[in-house]
Amino acid sequence: MARFPSLPENPHLADVFQRFPKGIWSLMKFHDHALRGESELTVGEREMIAAYVSALNSCGFCHGTHAAVAELHGIETTLLEKLIENPESTDLEPRWLPLLSYLRKLTEMPAMLTDKDAEEVFNAGWSEETFFDAIVITALFNFSNRIVEGCGVSISKEHLNSTRDRHKTMIGKSDPYQTFGRLLGINPDE
Repeated sequence: MARFPSLPENPHLADVFQRFPKGIWSLMKFHDHALRGESELTVGEREMIAAYVSALNSCGFCHGTHAAVAELHGIETTLLEKLIENPESTDLEPRWLPLLSYLRKLTEMPAMLTDKDAEEVFNAGWSEETFFDAIVITALFNFSNRIVEGCGVSISKEHLNSTRDRHKTMIGKSDPYQTFGRLLGINPDE
């Protein structure tokens, strides 16, 4: 049985959004803002952060989805695997390590963050704007992961394939998440 009797067994996120559309349009717009809006971080790097946070939360659906999208934008799958196991073993520039450490702490124990943690991010050369962008993505995916896990959404190979195919057609576009909402029939006026 699904967690919600009105949802199919093993629901897809689309099933959840179509059944409970209230507020979803705003969520889609926010995803586009955070992941495709102006930022010093590339689309691939932002999707990588989304996949990283989702992996920290053991959210297989969001991790798999955003890892696939990150890969379409130039991030290697092996990099994402290494980020969880041992970020120091990746080919990322060393300046990423304090930022990823901060985002991990923000995800796993936010009350333990200190000014020193932020200082390390700035000392690595990140601007305030980019640091804030990374914090917003982390917050968004901690939020999204709870919706997905709370509703019992699981990932499937078919989902990953359809996600890759859909996102391939939208490379360079600023609104792939709103486009997904429109495909689901989510009314932007709700």
